[in-house]
Amino acid sequence: MPHPAPNRPLNPRRIGVIAMHTFTQLVRMKVFYFLGVFAVILLASNLFNIQSIDRPNLEGVEVLRSIRNFSLGTMTIFSVVLGIVATALLLPKDVEDRTLYTILAKPVPRLDYLVGKLGGLLLLIFASLLVMDLLMIGVLALRTHFIVEAQAASALRAGWPADEIAALRLETGKQGPSWDLQVAVLAVFLRGVVISSTALMLSILSTSTLFTTITGFIVYFIGNFQATAREVYFDAKGVSAMERIAGLAVATIFPDLQLYNVIDKIIAGKIVPPGTVTTLCGVTAFYLVLHLFVSWLIFSKKEF
Repeated sequence: MPHPAPNRPLNPRRIGVIAMHTFTQLVRMKVFYFLGVFAVILLASNLFNIQSIDRPNLEGVEVLRSIRNFSLGTMTIFSVVLGIVATALLLPKDVEDRTLYTILAKPVPRLDYLVGKLGGLLLLIFASLLVMDLLMIGVLALRTHFIVEAQAASALRAGWPADEIAALRLETGKQGPSWDLQVAVLAVFLRGVVISSTALMLSILSTSTLFTTITGFIVYFIGNFQATAREVYFDAKGVSAMERIAGLAVATIFPDLQLYNVIDKIIAGKIVPPGTVTTLCGVTAFYLVLHLFVSWLIFSKKEF
Protein backbone atom coordinates (compact mmCIF):
# COMPACT_ATOMS: atom_id res chain seq x y z
CA MET A 1 0.00 0.00 0.00
CA PRO A 2 1.61 3.31 -1.05
CA HIS A 3 2.32 5.81 1.69
CA PRO A 4 1.85 9.56 1.21
CA ALA A 5 4.97 11.62 0.62
CA PRO A 6 6.49 12.58 3.99
CA ASN A 7 6.82 16.22 3.01
CA ARG A 8 3.42 16.72 1.40
CA PRO A 9 1.76 19.96 2.56
CA LEU A 10 -1.04 20.19 5.11
CA ASN A 11 0.05 17.16 7.11
CA PRO A 12 -2.16 17.25 10.26
CA ARG A 13 0.41 15.57 12.51
CA ARG A 14 3.21 17.92 11.47
CA ILE A 15 0.97 20.98 11.81
CA GLY A 16 -0.10 19.76 15.25
CA VAL A 17 3.52 19.45 16.42
CA ILE A 18 4.34 22.98 15.22
CA ALA A 19 1.14 24.32 16.79
CA MET A 20 1.89 22.80 20.20
CA HIS A 21 5.48 24.07 20.06
CA THR A 22 4.15 27.55 19.28
CA PHE A 23 1.62 27.30 22.11
CA THR A 24 4.39 26.39 24.57
CA GLN A 25 6.64 29.11 23.17
CA LEU A 26 3.95 31.77 23.70
CA VAL A 27 3.18 30.57 27.23
CA ARG A 28 6.86 30.96 28.09
CA MET A 29 6.57 34.58 26.97
CA LYS A 30 4.44 35.01 30.13
CA VAL A 31 1.35 36.16 28.25
CA PHE A 32 -0.77 34.67 31.02
CA TYR A 33 0.13 37.57 33.32
CA PHE A 34 -2.61 39.54 31.60
CA LEU A 35 -5.00 36.66 32.20
CA GLY A 36 -4.11 36.64 35.90
CA VAL A 37 -4.76 40.37 36.24
CA PHE A 38 -8.10 39.94 34.49
CA ALA A 39 -9.10 37.13 36.85
CA VAL A 40 -8.25 39.15 39.98
CA ILE A 41 -10.12 42.25 38.79
CA LEU A 42 -13.14 40.26 37.64
CA LEU A 43 -13.39 38.28 40.85
CA ALA A 44 -12.88 41.44 42.92
CA SER A 45 -15.76 43.11 41.09
CA ASN A 46 -18.07 40.59 42.75
CA LEU A 47 -17.07 42.02 46.14
CA PHE A 48 -17.71 45.66 45.29
CA ASN A 49 -20.45 47.24 47.37
CA ILE A 50 -22.48 48.87 44.62
CA GLN A 51 -25.25 50.95 46.12
CA SER A 52 -28.93 50.61 45.41
CA ILE A 53 -28.82 47.18 43.79
CA ASP A 54 -31.75 46.14 45.95
CA ARG A 55 -34.10 48.82 44.67
CA PRO A 56 -36.83 47.47 42.38
CA ASN A 57 -36.08 50.02 39.65
CA LEU A 58 -33.72 47.99 37.45
CA GLU A 59 -30.54 49.62 38.77
CA GLY A 60 -29.32 46.07 39.32
CA VAL A 61 -29.67 45.48 35.58
CA GLU A 62 -27.10 48.20 34.97
CA VAL A 63 -24.73 46.53 37.44
CA LEU A 64 -24.94 43.23 35.56
CA ARG A 65 -24.68 44.97 32.21
CA SER A 66 -21.51 46.74 33.33
CA ILE A 67 -19.97 43.37 34.33
CA ARG A 68 -20.80 41.96 30.88
CA ASN A 69 -19.44 45.05 29.16
CA PHE A 70 -16.23 45.05 31.20
CA SER A 71 -15.64 41.32 30.73
CA LEU A 72 -16.21 41.28 26.97
CA GLY A 73 -14.17 44.45 26.56
CA THR A 74 -11.27 42.88 28.42
CA MET A 75 -11.52 39.75 26.27
CA THR A 76 -11.46 41.89 23.13
CA ILE A 77 -8.38 43.83 24.23
CA PHE A 78 -6.62 40.61 25.25
CA SER A 79 -7.33 38.78 21.96
CA VAL A 80 -6.43 41.76 19.75
CA VAL A 81 -3.21 42.67 21.57
CA LEU A 82 -2.10 39.04 21.84
CA GLY A 83 -3.01 38.33 18.21
CA ILE A 84 -0.95 41.25 16.91
CA VAL A 85 2.01 41.35 19.30
CA ALA A 86 2.56 37.58 19.56
CA THR A 87 2.37 37.13 15.79
CA ALA A 88 4.83 39.99 15.32
CA LEU A 89 7.29 38.20 17.62
CA LEU A 90 6.96 34.63 16.30
CA LEU A 91 8.81 34.78 12.98
CA PRO A 92 11.66 37.08 14.13
CA LYS A 93 12.17 34.90 17.22
CA ASP A 94 12.37 31.74 15.11
CA VAL A 95 14.90 33.44 12.84
CA GLU A 96 16.92 34.67 15.82
CA ASP A 97 16.92 31.24 17.50
CA ARG A 98 17.64 29.58 14.13
CA THR A 99 14.57 27.40 14.73
CA LEU A 100 13.19 28.39 11.34
CA TYR A 101 16.28 27.08 9.52
CA THR A 102 16.04 23.76 11.34
CA ILE A 103 12.34 23.36 10.55
CA LEU A 104 12.63 24.26 6.87
CA ALA A 105 15.69 22.01 6.47
CA LYS A 106 13.75 18.86 7.51
CA PRO A 107 12.17 19.66 4.96
CA VAL A 108 8.87 20.97 6.30
CA PRO A 109 6.54 22.61 3.76
CA ARG A 110 6.31 26.32 4.41
CA LEU A 111 2.53 26.17 4.34
CA ASP A 112 2.58 23.68 7.22
CA TYR A 113 4.89 25.98 9.16
CA LEU A 114 2.54 28.96 8.72
CA VAL A 115 -0.61 26.99 9.53
CA GLY A 116 1.05 25.46 12.60
CA LYS A 117 2.29 28.82 13.88
CA LEU A 118 -1.10 30.45 13.46
CA GLY A 119 -2.83 27.39 14.90
CA GLY A 120 -0.71 27.52 18.06
CA LEU A 121 -1.51 31.19 18.57
CA LEU A 122 -5.24 30.65 18.02
CA LEU A 123 -5.17 27.73 20.45
CA LEU A 124 -3.70 30.01 23.11
CA ILE A 125 -6.30 32.72 22.44
CA PHE A 126 -9.09 30.13 22.58
CA ALA A 127 -7.84 28.64 25.86
CA SER A 128 -7.45 32.09 27.41
CA LEU A 129 -10.92 33.22 26.35
CA LEU A 130 -12.37 29.96 27.65
CA VAL A 131 -10.94 30.61 31.13
CA MET A 132 -12.12 34.23 31.04
CA ASP A 133 -15.56 33.10 29.90
CA LEU A 134 -15.86 30.68 32.81
CA LEU A 135 -14.85 33.43 35.25
CA MET A 136 -17.38 35.81 33.72
CA ILE A 137 -20.17 33.24 33.92
CA GLY A 138 -19.35 32.48 37.55
CA VAL A 139 -19.33 36.14 38.58
CA LEU A 140 -22.50 36.91 36.62
CA ALA A 141 -24.32 33.92 38.10
CA LEU A 142 -23.47 35.01 41.66
CA ARG A 143 -24.27 38.68 41.11
CA THR A 144 -27.51 37.87 39.29
CA HIS A 145 -28.66 35.65 42.15
CA PHE A 146 -27.86 38.27 44.80
CA ILE A 147 -29.43 41.14 42.86
CA VAL A 148 -32.61 39.26 41.91
CA GLU A 149 -33.19 38.11 45.48
CA ALA A 150 -32.51 41.59 46.90
CA GLN A 151 -34.81 43.28 44.39
CA ALA A 152 -37.58 40.72 44.88
CA ALA A 153 -37.45 41.12 48.67
CA SER A 154 -37.54 44.91 48.35
CA ALA A 155 -40.46 44.78 45.91
CA LEU A 156 -42.35 42.41 48.21
CA ARG A 157 -41.91 44.79 51.13
CA ALA A 158 -43.16 47.61 48.93
CA GLY A 159 -46.34 45.67 48.21
CA TRP A 160 -45.73 44.85 44.55
CA PRO A 161 -48.10 42.24 43.06
CA ALA A 162 -46.70 38.80 42.29
CA ASP A 163 -46.84 39.21 38.49
CA GLU A 164 -44.77 42.42 38.62
CA ILE A 165 -42.19 40.77 40.90
CA ALA A 166 -41.96 37.86 38.44
CA ALA A 167 -41.47 40.33 35.56
CA LEU A 168 -38.74 42.08 37.55
CA ARG A 169 -36.98 38.76 38.15
CA LEU A 170 -37.19 37.95 34.44
CA GLU A 171 -35.89 41.35 33.31
CA THR A 172 -32.94 41.28 35.69
CA GLY A 173 -32.19 37.63 34.93
CA LYS A 174 -31.76 38.43 31.23
CA GLN A 175 -28.50 40.20 32.08
CA GLY A 176 -27.07 37.07 33.68
CA PRO A 177 -25.40 34.13 31.91
CA SER A 178 -27.12 33.30 28.60
CA TRP A 179 -26.51 31.65 25.25
CA ASP A 180 -26.46 35.06 23.56
CA LEU A 181 -23.54 35.94 25.81
CA GLN A 182 -21.68 32.92 24.45
CA VAL A 183 -22.33 34.21 20.93
CA ALA A 184 -20.60 37.44 22.00
CA VAL A 185 -17.59 35.48 23.31
CA LEU A 186 -17.48 33.54 20.03
CA ALA A 187 -17.53 36.85 18.13
CA VAL A 188 -14.57 38.03 20.22
CA PHE A 189 -12.64 34.87 19.32
CA LEU A 190 -13.51 35.06 15.61
CA ARG A 191 -12.38 38.68 15.50
CA GLY A 192 -9.14 37.54 17.15
CA VAL A 193 -8.74 34.94 14.39
CA VAL A 194 -9.03 37.60 11.68
CA ILE A 195 -6.64 39.97 13.44
CA SER A 196 -4.09 37.19 14.00
CA SER A 197 -4.18 36.03 10.37
CA THR A 198 -3.82 39.65 9.22
CA ALA A 199 -0.82 40.13 11.52
CA LEU A 200 0.72 36.91 10.18
CA MET A 201 0.48 38.25 6.62
CA LEU A 202 2.06 41.54 7.71
CA SER A 203 4.88 39.75 9.54
CA ILE A 204 5.73 37.85 6.35
CA LEU A 205 5.93 41.11 4.40
CA SER A 206 8.41 42.49 6.92
CA THR A 207 10.20 40.60 9.67
CA SER A 208 10.35 43.82 11.70
CA THR A 209 8.40 43.35 14.93
CA LEU A 210 7.76 47.08 15.25
CA PHE A 211 6.41 47.36 11.69
CA THR A 212 4.06 44.40 12.14
CA THR A 213 2.79 45.67 15.50
CA ILE A 214 2.12 49.24 14.38
CA THR A 215 0.62 48.21 11.03
CA GLY A 216 -1.50 45.56 12.74
CA PHE A 217 -3.10 48.09 15.06
CA ILE A 218 -3.63 50.49 12.14
CA VAL A 219 -5.44 47.74 10.21
CA TYR A 220 -7.51 47.00 13.31
CA PHE A 221 -8.67 50.61 13.64
CA ILE A 222 -9.33 50.91 9.90
CA GLY A 223 -11.38 47.72 10.03
CA ASN A 224 -13.54 49.13 12.80
CA PHE A 225 -14.41 52.29 10.87
CA GLN A 226 -14.22 51.32 7.20
CA ALA A 227 -17.87 50.22 7.00
CA THR A 228 -19.06 53.63 8.19
CA ALA A 229 -16.68 55.44 5.83
CA ARG A 230 -17.72 53.22 2.92
CA GLU A 231 -21.39 53.87 3.60
CA VAL A 232 -20.90 57.64 3.66
CA TYR A 233 -18.69 57.60 0.57
CA PHE A 234 -20.86 55.35 -1.60
CA ASP A 235 -24.03 57.22 -0.65
CA ALA A 236 -22.54 60.33 -2.21
CA LYS A 237 -23.47 61.14 -5.81
CA GLY A 238 -21.02 60.85 -8.67
CA VAL A 239 -19.17 57.74 -7.48
CA SER A 240 -17.83 55.89 -10.52
CA ALA A 241 -17.70 52.13 -11.05
CA MET A 242 -13.90 52.13 -10.71
CA GLU A 243 -14.16 53.91 -7.37
CA ARG A 244 -16.64 51.32 -6.18
CA ILE A 245 -14.29 48.53 -7.26
CA ALA A 246 -11.47 50.26 -5.40
CA GLY A 247 -13.67 50.45 -2.31
CA LEU A 248 -14.41 46.73 -2.60
CA ALA A 249 -10.68 46.01 -2.87
CA VAL A 250 -10.03 48.01 0.30
CA ALA A 251 -12.78 46.07 2.07
CA THR A 252 -11.09 42.83 0.99
CA ILE A 253 -7.61 43.85 2.12
CA PHE A 254 -8.73 45.48 5.37
CA PRO A 255 -11.18 43.20 7.22
CA ASP A 256 -14.55 44.76 8.03
CA LEU A 257 -14.47 44.31 11.80
CA GLN A 258 -17.77 46.11 12.35
CA LEU A 259 -19.44 42.81 11.48
CA TYR A 260 -18.27 41.55 14.87
CA ASN A 261 -19.92 44.41 16.76
CA VAL A 262 -22.87 42.14 17.45
CA ILE A 263 -21.25 42.13 20.89
CA ASP A 264 -22.66 45.61 21.59
CA LYS A 265 -26.20 44.46 20.78
CA ILE A 266 -25.88 41.50 23.12
CA ILE A 267 -24.62 43.68 25.98
CA ALA A 268 -27.61 45.98 25.45
CA GLY A 269 -29.91 42.96 25.74
CA LYS A 270 -31.07 42.99 22.11
CA ILE A 271 -32.00 39.80 20.27
CA VAL A 272 -29.32 38.39 17.98
CA PRO A 273 -30.68 37.93 14.42
CA PRO A 274 -30.88 34.34 13.15
CA GLY A 275 -27.90 33.32 11.07
CA THR A 276 -25.51 35.69 12.84
CA VAL A 277 -23.14 32.92 13.92
CA THR A 278 -23.13 31.38 10.44
CA THR A 279 -22.36 34.75 8.85
CA LEU A 280 -19.52 35.50 11.29
CA CYS A 281 -17.98 32.05 10.82
CA GLY A 282 -18.21 32.36 7.02
CA VAL A 283 -16.59 35.81 6.95
CA THR A 284 -13.87 34.66 9.35
CA ALA A 285 -13.13 31.57 7.25
CA PHE A 286 -12.86 33.75 4.12
CA TYR A 287 -10.33 36.12 5.67
CA LEU A 288 -8.41 33.27 7.31
CA VAL A 289 -7.97 31.37 4.04
CA LEU A 290 -7.19 34.57 2.10
CA HIS A 291 -4.54 35.75 4.55
CA LEU A 292 -2.94 32.30 4.80
CA PHE A 293 -2.83 31.99 1.02
CA VAL A 294 -1.22 35.42 0.55
CA SER A 295 1.21 34.69 3.41
CA TRP A 296 2.20 31.40 1.80
CA LEU A 297 2.73 33.03 -1.62
CA ILE A 298 5.09 35.60 -0.09
CA PHE A 299 6.77 33.20 2.34
CA SER A 300 7.47 30.59 -0.36
CA LYS A 301 9.63 33.10 -2.26
CA LYS A 302 11.60 34.29 0.78
CA GLU A 303 15.18 33.23 1.35
CA PHE A 304 16.45 32.70 4.91
